Amino acid sequence: MSTPARTGAPGAVDAGSATGGDSARNDRPHALAGSRPRRTLPAPRWGRLALALVVPVTLLSAWHLATAVTGVFAPHQLPAPASVWQAAVELATWDRGPNLWTHVQISTQRVLLGFTLGAALGLAVGAVVGLSRLGDALLSGTFGAVRAVPSLGWVPLLVLWMGINEDSKVTLIAIGAFFPVYTTVASALRHVDKHLVEAGRAYGLRGTSLLVRVQLPAATPAVVSGLRLALAQSWLFLVAAELIASSMGLGFLLIDSQSNGRVDRILLALVVLAVLGKLTDALLGMAERRLLRRF
Repeated sequence: MSTPARTGAPGAVDAGSATGGDSARNDRPHALAGSRPRRTLPAPRWGRLALALVVPVTLLSAWHLATAVTGVFAPHQLPAPASVWQAAVELATWDRGPNLWTHVQISTQRVLLGFTLGAALGLAVGAVVGLSRLGDALLSGTFGAVRAVPSLGWVPLLVLWMGINEDSKVTLIAIGAFFPVYTTVASALRHVDKHLVEAGRAYGLRGTSLLVRVQLPAATPAVVSGLRLALAQSWLFLVAAELIASSMGLGFLLIDSQSNGRVDRILLALVVLAVLGKLTDALLGMAERRLLRRF
Protein backbone atom coordinates (compact mmCIF):
# COMPACT_ATOMS: atom_id res chain seq x y z
CA MET A 1 0.00 0.00 0.00
CA SER A 2 1.21 3.49 -0.78
CA THR A 3 1.06 6.21 1.83
CA PRO A 4 -0.79 9.41 0.88
CA ALA A 5 1.50 12.26 -0.03
CA ARG A 6 1.54 15.41 2.04
CA THR A 7 0.89 18.65 0.29
CA GLY A 8 2.90 21.71 1.05
CA ALA A 9 6.22 22.13 2.84
CA PRO A 10 6.93 19.57 5.50
CA GLY A 11 7.46 22.12 8.26
CA ALA A 12 4.75 24.52 7.31
CA VAL A 13 1.93 22.77 9.06
CA ASP A 14 4.01 22.07 12.14
CA ALA A 15 5.23 25.63 12.35
CA GLY A 16 1.77 27.01 11.79
CA SER A 17 0.22 24.69 14.31
CA ALA A 18 2.99 25.43 16.73
CA THR A 19 2.56 29.14 16.18
CA GLY A 20 -1.19 28.89 16.48
CA GLY A 21 -0.90 26.73 19.58
CA ASP A 22 1.57 29.12 21.14
CA SER A 23 -0.60 32.12 20.37
CA ALA A 24 -3.66 30.29 21.67
CA ARG A 25 -1.82 29.36 24.81
CA ASN A 26 -0.54 32.92 25.17
CA ASP A 27 -3.97 34.41 24.62
CA ARG A 28 -5.72 31.95 26.94
CA PRO A 29 -4.52 33.53 30.24
CA HIS A 30 -5.57 36.97 29.03
CA ALA A 31 -9.00 35.68 28.04
CA LEU A 32 -9.38 33.90 31.34
CA ALA A 33 -8.15 36.93 33.22
CA GLY A 34 -10.61 39.10 31.37
CA SER A 35 -13.50 36.73 32.01
CA ARG A 36 -12.88 36.32 35.72
CA PRO A 37 -14.41 39.03 37.94
CA ARG A 38 -11.93 40.73 40.21
CA ARG A 39 -12.36 40.03 43.86
CA THR A 40 -12.36 42.97 46.18
CA LEU A 41 -11.38 42.42 49.76
CA PRO A 42 -14.01 43.49 52.29
CA ALA A 43 -13.23 46.57 54.33
CA PRO A 44 -11.73 45.64 57.71
CA ARG A 45 -14.50 47.30 59.71
CA TRP A 46 -14.34 44.98 62.68
CA GLY A 47 -10.58 45.28 62.89
CA ARG A 48 -10.81 49.07 62.77
CA LEU A 49 -13.50 49.02 65.44
CA ALA A 50 -11.35 46.81 67.65
CA LEU A 51 -8.41 49.18 67.27
CA ALA A 52 -10.62 52.16 68.05
CA LEU A 53 -11.68 50.50 71.32
CA VAL A 54 -8.11 49.89 72.52
CA VAL A 55 -7.55 53.36 73.99
CA PRO A 56 -11.00 53.71 75.70
CA VAL A 57 -10.73 50.23 77.23
CA THR A 58 -7.18 50.97 78.41
CA LEU A 59 -8.25 54.27 79.99
CA LEU A 60 -11.25 52.61 81.64
CA SER A 61 -9.05 49.84 83.05
CA ALA A 62 -6.51 52.34 84.38
CA TRP A 63 -9.33 54.39 85.89
CA HIS A 64 -10.71 51.29 87.61
CA LEU A 65 -7.29 50.29 88.93
CA ALA A 66 -6.50 53.78 90.22
CA THR A 67 -9.82 54.12 92.09
CA ALA A 68 -11.48 50.82 92.98
CA VAL A 69 -8.40 48.59 93.29
CA THR A 70 -5.40 50.60 94.49
CA GLY A 71 -7.25 53.59 95.95
CA VAL A 72 -4.75 56.12 94.57
CA PHE A 73 -7.56 58.66 94.28
CA ALA A 74 -10.16 59.30 96.94
CA PRO A 75 -13.83 58.92 95.92
CA HIS A 76 -14.47 62.65 96.30
CA GLN A 77 -11.62 63.35 93.85
CA LEU A 78 -12.20 60.64 91.25
CA PRO A 79 -15.07 58.18 91.72
CA ALA A 80 -14.75 54.65 90.36
CA PRO A 81 -16.39 53.74 87.05
CA ALA A 82 -18.98 51.72 88.96
CA SER A 83 -19.98 54.85 90.90
CA VAL A 84 -20.43 56.79 87.68
CA TRP A 85 -22.57 53.99 86.29
CA GLN A 86 -24.73 54.04 89.43
CA ALA A 87 -25.11 57.79 89.04
CA ALA A 88 -26.22 57.25 85.43
CA VAL A 89 -28.83 54.69 86.47
CA GLU A 90 -30.03 56.94 89.27
CA LEU A 91 -30.33 59.98 87.03
CA ALA A 92 -31.95 58.01 84.20
CA THR A 93 -34.73 56.89 86.53
CA TRP A 94 -35.00 60.21 88.39
CA ASP A 95 -38.62 61.26 88.91
CA ARG A 96 -38.23 64.40 91.04
CA GLY A 97 -37.06 66.65 88.25
CA PRO A 98 -35.36 66.49 84.84
CA ASN A 99 -33.79 63.09 84.31
CA LEU A 100 -30.79 62.16 82.18
CA TRP A 101 -32.84 61.68 79.03
CA THR A 102 -34.38 65.13 79.37
CA HIS A 103 -30.94 66.71 79.71
CA VAL A 104 -29.71 64.83 76.64
CA GLN A 105 -32.78 65.75 74.58
CA ILE A 106 -32.63 69.45 75.44
CA SER A 107 -28.88 69.72 74.77
CA THR A 108 -29.10 67.82 71.49
CA GLN A 109 -31.96 70.02 70.32
CA ARG A 110 -30.00 73.18 71.10
CA VAL A 111 -26.89 71.91 69.34
CA LEU A 112 -28.75 70.83 66.19
CA LEU A 113 -30.64 74.11 65.92
CA GLY A 114 -27.54 76.23 66.48
CA PHE A 115 -25.44 74.09 64.16
CA THR A 116 -28.01 74.28 61.36
CA LEU A 117 -28.33 78.06 61.64
CA GLY A 118 -24.61 78.71 61.95
CA ALA A 119 -23.65 76.30 59.17
CA ALA A 120 -26.17 77.82 56.75
CA LEU A 121 -24.93 81.35 57.43
CA GLY A 122 -21.30 80.21 57.24
CA LEU A 123 -21.95 78.57 53.88
CA ALA A 124 -23.59 81.72 52.48
CA VAL A 125 -20.98 84.19 53.78
CA GLY A 126 -18.11 81.86 52.90
CA ALA A 127 -19.42 81.65 49.33
CA VAL A 128 -19.55 85.44 49.07
CA VAL A 129 -16.02 85.87 50.45
CA GLY A 130 -14.58 82.99 48.42
CA LEU A 131 -16.09 83.99 45.08
CA SER A 132 -16.10 87.78 45.22
CA ARG A 133 -13.02 89.96 45.55
CA LEU A 134 -15.20 92.78 46.81
CA GLY A 135 -16.77 90.50 49.43
CA ASP A 136 -13.33 89.30 50.48
CA ALA A 137 -12.07 92.85 50.88
CA LEU A 138 -15.15 93.96 52.82
CA LEU A 139 -15.76 90.99 55.12
CA SER A 140 -12.67 88.84 55.66
CA GLY A 141 -10.90 91.27 57.98
CA THR A 142 -13.96 91.91 60.16
CA PHE A 143 -14.90 88.25 60.51
CA GLY A 144 -11.27 87.36 61.19
CA ALA A 145 -11.30 89.73 64.17
CA VAL A 146 -14.70 88.60 65.46
CA ARG A 147 -13.58 84.97 65.28
CA ALA A 148 -11.01 85.67 68.00
CA VAL A 149 -13.67 86.54 70.59
CA PRO A 150 -13.98 83.65 73.11
CA SER A 151 -17.30 81.92 73.62
CA LEU A 152 -17.87 83.25 77.14
CA GLY A 153 -17.29 86.79 75.86
CA TRP A 154 -20.60 86.66 74.00
CA VAL A 155 -22.68 85.61 77.01
CA PRO A 156 -23.26 89.05 78.67
CA LEU A 157 -24.10 90.68 75.35
CA LEU A 158 -26.55 87.97 74.31
CA VAL A 159 -28.26 88.10 77.70
CA LEU A 160 -28.75 91.87 77.36
CA TRP A 161 -29.96 91.62 73.77
CA MET A 162 -32.09 88.47 73.86
CA GLY A 163 -32.73 87.68 77.50
CA ILE A 164 -32.29 84.30 79.11
CA ASN A 165 -34.59 82.32 76.83
CA GLU A 166 -33.69 79.72 74.21
CA ASP A 167 -32.85 82.33 71.56
CA SER A 168 -29.67 83.43 73.31
CA LYS A 169 -28.47 79.85 73.80
CA VAL A 170 -29.11 78.82 70.19
CA THR A 171 -27.51 82.03 68.92
CA LEU A 172 -24.33 81.39 70.91
CA ILE A 173 -24.08 77.85 69.51
CA ALA A 174 -24.71 79.22 66.01
CA ILE A 175 -21.80 81.63 66.46
CA GLY A 176 -19.58 78.70 67.34
CA ALA A 177 -20.71 76.74 64.27
CA PHE A 178 -20.46 79.70 61.89
CA PHE A 179 -16.72 80.29 61.78
CA PRO A 180 -15.40 76.79 60.87
CA VAL A 181 -17.85 76.57 57.95
CA TYR A 182 -17.18 80.14 56.83
CA THR A 183 -13.40 79.67 56.90
CA THR A 184 -13.28 76.33 55.08
CA VAL A 185 -15.85 77.26 52.44
CA ALA A 186 -14.17 80.58 51.62
CA SER A 187 -10.75 78.93 51.35
CA ALA A 188 -12.01 75.97 49.31
CA LEU A 189 -13.90 78.11 46.78
CA ARG A 190 -10.84 80.29 46.23
CA HIS A 191 -8.87 77.20 45.16
CA VAL A 192 -11.41 75.55 42.84
CA ASP A 193 -9.80 74.58 39.52
CA LYS A 194 -10.31 77.43 37.08
CA HIS A 195 -10.68 75.00 34.18
CA LEU A 196 -13.78 73.53 35.86
CA VAL A 197 -15.27 76.99 36.24
CA GLU A 198 -14.53 77.83 32.60
CA ALA A 199 -16.10 74.56 31.48
CA GLY A 200 -19.22 75.31 33.51
CA ARG A 201 -19.48 78.78 31.96
CA ALA A 202 -19.05 77.25 28.52
CA TYR A 203 -22.18 75.20 29.23
CA GLY A 204 -24.07 78.36 30.13
CA LEU A 205 -23.88 78.15 33.92
CA ARG A 206 -23.78 81.45 35.77
CA GLY A 207 -24.19 82.69 39.32
CA THR A 208 -26.04 80.36 41.66
CA SER A 209 -26.26 77.52 39.13
CA LEU A 210 -22.49 77.62 38.64
CA LEU A 211 -21.96 77.60 42.40
CA VAL A 212 -24.35 74.71 43.06
CA ARG A 213 -23.43 72.51 40.09
CA VAL A 214 -19.68 73.11 39.71
CA GLN A 215 -17.94 75.00 42.50
CA LEU A 216 -19.54 73.47 45.59
CA PRO A 217 -19.19 69.87 44.31
CA ALA A 218 -15.52 70.57 43.60
CA ALA A 219 -15.10 71.89 47.15
CA THR A 220 -17.17 69.12 48.78
CA PRO A 221 -14.33 67.51 50.83
CA ALA A 222 -13.33 70.84 52.38
CA VAL A 223 -16.96 71.84 52.97
CA VAL A 224 -17.74 68.58 54.79
CA SER A 225 -14.57 68.94 56.88
CA GLY A 226 -15.76 72.40 57.87
CA LEU A 227 -19.17 71.02 58.81
CA ARG A 228 -17.56 68.38 61.05
CA LEU A 229 -15.44 71.03 62.74
CA ALA A 230 -18.51 73.19 63.18
CA LEU A 231 -20.44 70.36 64.80
CA ALA A 232 -17.62 69.74 67.27
CA GLN A 233 -17.47 73.47 67.97
CA SER A 234 -21.23 73.48 68.60
CA TRP A 235 -20.84 70.91 71.39
CA LEU A 236 -18.01 73.02 72.85
CA PHE A 237 -20.19 76.14 72.84
CA LEU A 238 -23.09 74.23 74.38
CA VAL A 239 -21.68 74.37 77.90
CA ALA A 240 -21.13 78.12 77.63
CA ALA A 241 -24.64 78.54 76.24
CA GLU A 242 -26.21 76.60 79.10
CA LEU A 243 -24.55 78.90 81.59
CA ILE A 244 -27.24 81.41 80.62
CA ALA A 245 -29.79 80.69 83.37
CA SER A 246 -30.52 77.13 82.26
CA SER A 247 -32.53 74.65 84.27
CA MET A 248 -32.00 71.68 81.93
CA GLY A 249 -29.26 70.35 79.70
CA LEU A 250 -25.89 68.69 80.06
CA GLY A 251 -24.16 72.02 80.66
CA PHE A 252 -26.59 72.74 83.47
CA LEU A 253 -25.93 69.25 84.84
CA LEU A 254 -22.20 70.03 84.95
CA ILE A 255 -22.66 73.31 86.82
CA ASP A 256 -25.31 71.92 89.17
CA SER A 257 -23.17 68.87 90.00
CA GLN A 258 -20.20 71.13 90.72
CA SER A 259 -22.31 73.15 93.17
CA ASN A 260 -23.49 69.95 94.89
CA GLY A 261 -20.10 68.27 94.94
CA ARG A 262 -21.32 65.36 92.77
CA VAL A 263 -18.12 64.43 90.94
CA ASP A 264 -19.73 61.24 89.69
CA ARG A 265 -22.39 63.26 87.86
CA ILE A 266 -19.74 65.61 86.47
CA LEU A 267 -17.90 62.66 84.97
CA LEU A 268 -21.20 61.26 83.70
CA ALA A 269 -22.01 64.51 81.90
CA LEU A 270 -18.55 64.58 80.31
CA VAL A 271 -18.86 61.00 79.11
CA VAL A 272 -22.32 61.65 77.65
CA LEU A 273 -21.05 64.77 75.86
CA ALA A 274 -18.17 62.77 74.39
CA VAL A 275 -20.47 59.97 73.21
CA LEU A 276 -23.00 62.37 71.67
CA GLY A 277 -20.24 64.30 69.93
CA LYS A 278 -18.81 61.12 68.45
CA LEU A 279 -22.22 59.84 67.32
CA THR A 280 -23.12 63.07 65.53
CA ASP A 281 -19.67 63.21 63.94
CA ALA A 282 -20.09 59.62 62.73
CA LEU A 283 -23.41 60.58 61.09
CA LEU A 284 -21.70 63.42 59.26
CA GLY A 285 -18.96 61.02 58.24
CA MET A 286 -21.55 58.73 56.63
CA ALA A 287 -23.03 61.70 54.79
CA GLU A 288 -19.53 62.70 53.67
CA ARG A 289 -18.88 59.29 52.10
CA ARG A 290 -22.17 59.44 50.18
CA LEU A 291 -21.46 62.94 48.93
CA LEU A 292 -17.96 62.01 47.79
CA ARG A 293 -19.32 59.01 45.89
CA ARG A 294 -21.88 61.24 44.19
CA PHE A 295 -19.58 64.11 43.27
